[in-house]
Amino acid sequence: MVLLNGEWVWVDSTIGVPIGARVKKADTNQCLLVDDEGKERVLKADQQASARPMHATSVEGVDDMIQLGDLSEAGLLRNLLVRHRKGLIYTYTGSVLVAVNPYKDLPLYTQEQVKLYHGQKLGELPPHVFAIADTCYYNLKRYDTDQCCIISGESGAGKTESSKLILQYLAAISGRRSNLEQQILESNPILEAFGNAKTIRNDNSSRFGKYLEISFNQDGAIEGARVEQYLLEKCRVCHQAEAERNFHIFYCMLAGLTAEQKKKLSLKDAKAYKFLTRGGSIVCNGRDDAKDFGRIGSALKVLTFRESQSWEIYKLLAAILHLGNISFEGKNNMDSSNVCSSEHFSLASSMLEVTDVLEKSMTQRSFLTNRETVTKPLNKEQAADCRDALVKAVYNKMFLWIVGKINGIIGKAVKEDSGSSHRSIGLLDIFGFENFLINSFEQLCINLANEKLQQFFVVNIFELEQKEYLRQGVVWDNITFSDNKPTLELLVSKPCNLLAMIDEESQFPKGTDSTMLYKMNQQHKENKGYVSSKNEHDSQFGIKHFAGQVFYDSNGFLEKNRDAISSNIIMMISISKNKLLHDIFKSELSNKGVKKSANNKVTIITPTHSLRKQMPTLSGQFRRSLESLMKALDACQPFFIRCFKPNKDKNSEGFDRELCMVQLRYSGMMDTVRIRKLGFPIRHTFKDFMFRYRVLLNTAVCDPKKESDGACCQAICTALIRGKDQWKVGKSKLFLKDAHDSILEQARELALAKVVLIIQRVMFGLHDRYCILEHTHSERESQRSSYRWQIPMGDLVCEGARDRLMEEKEKKKKKKEEEEEEEPFKEDKEFSFQKFCSLHFQGDASHTHISQRLREPLLAHQDERDSLACLTVWWIILRFMGDMVEPRAPDPSNPQARRTSSAYHPSMVQRQGRRLSSMVGLDQKILRKNKKKYGGGNRRASTIPEEPEDAREEDVLIGEGPTLDRPLTPLEKLHIIVGYGLSRPGIRDEIFCQILKQLMGNGDKEVCLRGWTLLSMCLSSFPPSQILIKYLENFLRRGPKGYAAYCADRLRRTVANGEREEVPCEMELQATESKKPMDVTVSLMDGRKFTLQVDAACTSGEVLREVAQKINLTDTYGFSLYISIMEKRWSLGSSGKHVMDSVSQCEHAVRQQGSEESRAPWQLWVRKEMFTPWHDCAVDPVSTELIYRQVLLGLKAEEYVCDKEDEYAQLAAKHYFVQFGAENTPQNTRRAVEDCITSSLIDAKSRAKWNQLVGSIHAQGRYRSKDVAKAGLVDYARQKWSLFFSKFYAVTMQSGGVLTVLLKLYLKRKIMDVLVCKRGELLVVGRDGDFSAARRWNTATNNNSGLSGTVQMNTIQFLSTLDMPSEATLVPPTAHLLLKYLFYSLYPRATQLAFRERLWVTSKEPLKQPLLRTLTNNSELSTIACNAFVDILSITPYMGDYPIKHARSPMELTDQIFGPATQHPALQDEIYCQIMKQMTNNRNRVSMELGWQLLWLCTGLFPPSNSLAKHAHRFLKSRPRDPLASDCLKRLQNILSLEPRQHPPHYAEVDAIHRNSTQIYHKVTFPNEADEVTSTTTIRDLCSTIATQLNLSSPDGYGLFMKTAVKVRPMYFFDSLRQNAEPPKKIKKAKEATPSAFLVFFMRKLWFNVIPGRDLTADLTFHYPQEMPRYLRGYHNCSREDMIELAALLFRIQTDSDRSQFVMIPRMLKELVPDDQIDLMSSDEWKKNIISSYNQQMGITADEARVNFLKVISSWPTFGCTFFEVKQTCEPSYPTNMRIAISKVGVSFIDPKTKELLVMHPFGKITDWQTDNHHFHMSIGGLVQGTFSCETPLGYKMEDLLLSYISMYEKERLSVLPRNQMFS
Repeated sequence: MVLLNGEWVWVDSTIGVPIGARVKKADTNQCLLVDDEGKERVLKADQQASARPMHATSVEGVDDMIQLGDLSEAGLLRNLLVRHRKGLIYTYTGSVLVAVNPYKDLPLYTQEQVKLYHGQKLGELPPHVFAIADTCYYNLKRYDTDQCCIISGESGAGKTESSKLILQYLAAISGRRSNLEQQILESNPILEAFGNAKTIRNDNSSRFGKYLEISFNQDGAIEGARVEQYLLEKCRVCHQAEAERNFHIFYCMLAGLTAEQKKKLSLKDAKAYKFLTRGGSIVCNGRDDAKDFGRIGSALKVLTFRESQSWEIYKLLAAILHLGNISFEGKNNMDSSNVCSSEHFSLASSMLEVTDVLEKSMTQRSFLTNRETVTKPLNKEQAADCRDALVKAVYNKMFLWIVGKINGIIGKAVKEDSGSSHRSIGLLDIFGFENFLINSFEQLCINLANEKLQQFFVVNIFELEQKEYLRQGVVWDNITFSDNKPTLELLVSKPCNLLAMIDEESQFPKGTDSTMLYKMNQQHKENKGYVSSKNEHDSQFGIKHFAGQVFYDSNGFLEKNRDAISSNIIMMISISKNKLLHDIFKSELSNKGVKKSANNKVTIITPTHSLRKQMPTLSGQFRRSLESLMKALDACQPFFIRCFKPNKDKNSEGFDRELCMVQLRYSGMMDTVRIRKLGFPIRHTFKDFMFRYRVLLNTAVCDPKKESDGACCQAICTALIRGKDQWKVGKSKLFLKDAHDSILEQARELALAKVVLIIQRVMFGLHDRYCILEHTHSERESQRSSYRWQIPMGDLVCEGARDRLMEEKEKKKKKKEEEEEEEPFKEDKEFSFQKFCSLHFQGDASHTHISQRLREPLLAHQDERDSLACLTVWWIILRFMGDMVEPRAPDPSNPQARRTSSAYHPSMVQRQGRRLSSMVGLDQKILRKNKKKYGGGNRRASTIPEEPEDAREEDVLIGEGPTLDRPLTPLEKLHIIVGYGLSRPGIRDEIFCQILKQLMGNGDKEVCLRGWTLLSMCLSSFPPSQILIKYLENFLRRGPKGYAAYCADRLRRTVANGEREEVPCEMELQATESKKPMDVTVSLMDGRKFTLQVDAACTSGEVLREVAQKINLTDTYGFSLYISIMEKRWSLGSSGKHVMDSVSQCEHAVRQQGSEESRAPWQLWVRKEMFTPWHDCAVDPVSTELIYRQVLLGLKAEEYVCDKEDEYAQLAAKHYFVQFGAENTPQNTRRAVEDCITSSLIDAKSRAKWNQLVGSIHAQGRYRSKDVAKAGLVDYARQKWSLFFSKFYAVTMQSGGVLTVLLKLYLKRKIMDVLVCKRGELLVVGRDGDFSAARRWNTATNNNSGLSGTVQMNTIQFLSTLDMPSEATLVPPTAHLLLKYLFYSLYPRATQLAFRERLWVTSKEPLKQPLLRTLTNNSELSTIACNAFVDILSITPYMGDYPIKHARSPMELTDQIFGPATQHPALQDEIYCQIMKQMTNNRNRVSMELGWQLLWLCTGLFPPSNSLAKHAHRFLKSRPRDPLASDCLKRLQNILSLEPRQHPPHYAEVDAIHRNSTQIYHKVTFPNEADEVTSTTTIRDLCSTIATQLNLSSPDGYGLFMKTAVKVRPMYFFDSLRQNAEPPKKIKKAKEATPSAFLVFFMRKLWFNVIPGRDLTADLTFHYPQEMPRYLRGYHNCSREDMIELAALLFRIQTDSDRSQFVMIPRMLKELVPDDQIDLMSSDEWKKNIISSYNQQMGITADEARVNFLKVISSWPTFGCTFFEVKQTCEPSYPTNMRIAISKVGVSFIDPKTKELLVMHPFGKITDWQTDNHHFHMSIGGLVQGTFSCETPLGYKMEDLLLSYISMYEKERLSVLPRNQMFS
């Protein structure tokens, strides 16, 4: 073999596996190589043959080891080595993930990574633990099967961290974001603290096995979880190996408890306790014990552990430490022992609360014989062992109790909802394979578990797979693999297995470790997997495990296996007063039958059969747990993560090849690679495959109707999967490789997308065809609206093709223009944009292009809403121009994404559009970041474009959320940008400056062209200010060819015609991109159409003038431009209304209906809108012709209506003469009738009669000429229909009388004389043809008065009779009849007996069952309904129809009547019916008055159902004379439009109506006067009312506050009051005032956009009174100079500028200076400085001083903050007592002593928050980053304030949506 310089080869190594080497220098005699370990090697000429060439895939490494060309141990090992050196710790082997412990933190687990991997298929992105987690989640939802993830590896390989990462990922994507996910996550730090410890191999080694099963509901949201623990290594509490530690919790507790707490427990440092120092290691360099203790405390609170429970846990831990320091001394020849005198013993006794028996329980042992109990003393060694047994038992039981309590919390929802179907994902994090210098019984059990898991891995990967191939008849050469079945048979399977022998020996009283070892040696000495002891004195035996040979020391095996707790210890625990100790030993105390006698003597009763029963052993329990675990895993679809440790030294750079090779071998990775490469891990049944991929089948090749499913599957695979033998067809299944699943899924998505496009195309075509046919049919039937729809069929059919051709032409022309060279331009420096920037930009903002988000606006803005809007506009501008990529579409499979983005429907081909760099560039991005962070490393640059690093999640500001953080179309982005400019004039210059900035120095032509397009659109919508316009005009001159003049013209036109009112439409965007005017078609009444060129600034007046010029129209007065769409038409006037604003409204209407904007079928018309009184038809024949045609079309469409048939005939005759002259023929007559007479009139009166009538009038020949006849028809219209030829305005008369005039824009009927009639009078209704029944009006004659006129159809009741009705029939329907009709309508099948009882009339007897049948099946609600009727009948005070023994107050009765109905909506109709029943035929005046009061209260609480509402409405209208009827009707109409109340009436309501007053007043303490409210007054309404009365600039940011706090703010004001006070028990007299039980405050809540001096009323009334106390309490961090200036201002305010009060300054310091700063100077110094500052403020008033006070503190970062004093323990770097300040920018943590800002979390970083049990929890930066918890009774206020601020920001973002409300 000839070696070349730079070539990579394999060479032999010392570990028996070849190592990679690179040829450094090659010549004929020898070669110099450098191997992977950096060592140089020399190969002589005769040795070069031993070097083997390396495959290209092994040089740089691959993501999936199946792709390796060198499929050998060396290839696998080097692939891991190469990737480890690059910082790439994850590698695939098919679907198996190999994770190498990096021993350092990597930036791989951020929220950005969670979003990146969510919804992606395995293998589409670089290997990652998140990919495995997401695949588990995806398969759970797709296949509806349980999943599990088995994480295996040696101790220290990173299993625990992988398990935590998977859990965090699942919690982040599940979509529920509730407290449950947080509780599941917080269980980890608790279990780690109590179950993990530092070992020589791992700083955080799991010393117990854990299987976490997470349950999900059908929507994929987490419903609960359950933790199973296996074999806690409890011996670690007493003994640790060299360089190891005890469990973490001990060290964390000693480091984290306060000095006071440690004093209570008498605790010192860790080095003072023997149990913590036996390993010689106290400190763990990789852990912060104090910080971890804070996390543990926070987690305990999240999991609802009470403070007392946490303290009891710490007490038991402290007792364990004190017990460890106890020593024993021998006595009586060392056969017995005593406890040495020590304070530790007394401390342990007091903490265990066993003062007398603790010593006996440790120094004696009792045995129960058949006759008596024998007590045996213990020597000091045995006593120490007994003490250790007690300690291990207490710790183990406490750990089990903690696990059980955690399961009770996180698994509660699943237990309660056990009937629902749940699916789960299991995470197995169990101890890794262990092989120490001394291995004991624990290591045997641990390694047994690893053998079981290895067997599970082997069975799933190899054995089952190969059996499946044989079963399905797939040709397959079996692969030999390492099987550990013989080892498992030795341990647990065969008769006389090792564990069975250990158990058997443990049952013998005289059994010892030596006898056990002797029997095992004799039984298994011939077994190849067993290594016998060397001699009889050797206590070790060996087992050949799959991971290597391990020798176990048998000493202590039987004692550990028996795991027995002595009766002495149980007796001691039984008499203990420690509640937690009793709880954790509950099962032992009950099993032993512990009883207490009357004298507190404890007796242990043992059942007789228990003497013969074998005691359970530890190995038996562990074996049963393992069997249960394996059954659970067998029921799941498994995924495997194999964790590797790269070295034993925990070095992040080291890679021990020999160690990793051993792990590769025993993990079976080599066999895994081979079987994954050769095998087919993806299997589908033919039926399932066809069901999912049927869309990919080419039916021309294989017809599924004729061929079998197997043949169809084969046809699909043949078409899509290349290569021979890449897939196999079995008897009933199809076998594929890992990569094929992604290929098929992508092809399926593309095929579905094509099908969707075809369906859409066909449906759109059918829709358009249907619309055209519908209008054509309408024209044939009635010729209505013939002028409204003039869209030829051919135009619609060819519209798409024509648009595509025009688009292609425009693209070619645009490309040609871009290729032309731009002319040089000399800029005017006086008005250069750079100069403007230097003069007006704030901060360090430059005038040149950038691609990152702004942190502050370019220009200064006083209004903070404007500043907020500027930042969002900049983001959208970047995206419109292409400087920032669009956000990814939300995953439709994610429930959370579906909820938060319900308005957005992502494309079905979103996977197709994914950037290549997102799929394969992540490795390079991580490497680049690591390279910047750590430096060094040579690597070739990737040729794949990588995703920019600045596209971070924090770029999305709070409130932008799902509304804007999604893919937007260019038109949507344009609407947002221009919408902000139209709604906020203050930011228009900012928008122009942002666009100009992005055009300066931008080298990307495409981006620049989009920027100029955006600039043109903005110039077409609104003008700049006078400050910017000169600079903007100068900038436009330097624009690219075509845009410079175009934009200048846009600016000129916008300045001339004014700003727009609506956002641009799609037509404008397309025209701007092509820089051409828009063509619009304007139709005339005579059928002519004209195509005009318009621009964005074009007005209706300009269009009219151009049309008039084209048709020679001279008399233009009264003509207007109209636009119509979807049966709606409105006038644009004839002056300055922008035409494109109306087009934008039409597009918005089409978009609301789900169609595309370009398909909006709007039309423009020129119509006569109004006449002048002196109109002369002879002046302009063109005008007369247009009006004439308009009248004809209006007649036919029933827009204009005549009173009499003769008038119609006269108009038709005039039209006859105009059209045909004096010639009178039947054919002409028929055509004239068709043109003028409506179809309804023709149908009502035969066509022949109409022909005869019109013909006879025409024959009379009254017309001199056609022009005269035409003028007569026009004059008739002017005089007769003056209302229809008028311009209408909406006005309100503000003085001169109570009159409000509201006129509509599109009135389409004539208002005839309304018939005057009274209720009960008989009307004779005319025929339908007499008027318009379609418009709910008809003509009628009053039978009493003989008068005729029009009546509304819904105000009369028709009688089914042909004869004159009798007088009895004419009696108007009373409430009695109305309620009877109600009962008939609600119960058509009611029994005759019920109606004989007249259930609808008043009754004095209680109901036996509810009135409504809907309640009869619910016994509980039936009882409540009957009780409510009794309360209605009660004599005091409602309704006086039924006597009761005890008088009750109105509040008690109303609570009992209405309270249940507010909680049970099914009762609401029942209450209405009961009240109306008692008011029907009730002759008792007092009872009726009280009934009306009840009904008045009811109509303000909740609405009746739809079926009852109309009856209730008519019931109230039937009693017009009752004073409360009209008020009840108003309240009923009001409550129908609102949500129902949540509480019964408030005392103020009941008291007011009881005094016959419908006006309710409640005192709001600020301002100091009462405000009127109603039962349906919402809190927002009341805030708006107060703000209006005070003349505040805006009610935004203000809120109502109760002195007794409202935790959940209801919608209604009185509901809010009901939550805070009990109603008075007695009714006060009418003259007495009704004081509130508490005060209601009106104050500023949200301090956003608060600028002192702008709103003087708000400053003086709210801002100063609220901020001044915060300042004096010392919340702000301020300088000495500021305090002096503020003290002088406060002094002026207090004394009203009275200088004589200077002497009082020392006594007033508490009112002038913050409390904690008074001692900063002496009183005299304060006085001197305050007077000096006071003199400098001469000439200002007290109010001006208040404003100046606000101006000073408004510059501080804590201005407007709401402060909360909290207590926290989760972050050791923060003080325990801390101050949290919530402001408009976020949540700040402040040290209350120094007032220094510790950290500030913006709202955008806060992902979740909740409060419970006086604790407030806040997730910061996502679930994978951190949680802050604190203790405060005001957590609900913090929660409400956070929600209010975030809602306010979201409202601000939504306030600029398109403003067209025409179709809303």
